[in-house]
Amino acid sequence: MKQVETKEKLNQYAKEMRKQMTPWEGKLWFMFLKKYPIKFKRQVIIGKYIADFSCNAVKLIVELDGGGHYNPDSQKYDKERIRFLEQNGYKVIRILNSDVDKNFRSVCEFIDREVKARIE
Repeated sequence: MKQVETKEKLNQYAKEMRKQMTPWEGKLWFMFLKKYPIKFKRQVIIGKYIADFSCNAVKLIVELDGGGHYNPDSQKYDKERIRFLEQNGYKVIRILNSDVDKNFRSVCEFIDREVKARIE
């Protein structure tokens, strides 16, 4: 996850990310989240961060994690980011790209359960 300095650059980066989704983001978006009955948005700016997918109605963020999230710098950045998002009332759920490939139905069911739990 790239840290961006200015709001203008952040907006530009989010727009680029929406145009160039990873295969896993594309699959989750086009096969599930885009049609989900409660609105999700992709590459949403929250503070100085960009969330992969956000459902503002229930303050739920879905993050997809590939191999880049496992180096020490990325892990530190992710922890800071999650702390900020949680302090602002969001719940962040992290899903492995490999699970989108191998367990897609379970991923969708997990997201659905999280949304419904946040409604109650």
